[in-house]
Amino acid sequence: MILVVGTFRMPPENIAAALPAAERVVQATRAEDGCHAYSYAQDLFDPGLIHVSEKWRDREALQAHFKSAHMQAWIAERADLQLFDRNIRVYESDDGQPV
Repeated sequence: MILVVGTFRMPPENIAAALPAAERVVQATRAEDGCHAYSYAQDLFDPGLIHVSEKWRDREALQAHFKSAHMQAWIAERADLQLFDRNIRVYESDDGQPV
């Protein structure tokens, strides 16, 4: 099991403009083979801070995700939305069970 956890920032005034693109990438990603969970969440107390949480069957599924058309489109859209301060980490779990 592969876990991806992290954050990124964008100007708070760009959040509304980001929602349609973020929804497209989240919905398409959730339909990918090997994706068990994929979500973005806006921080309640820090405007413009977005939390990322993903769970993948294996590294191969995650690598395929990076190559997908919807992910490539999201990468292009992120520049226009002024995303910055990306801090994403990938962790591997032996069994995927909660601790």
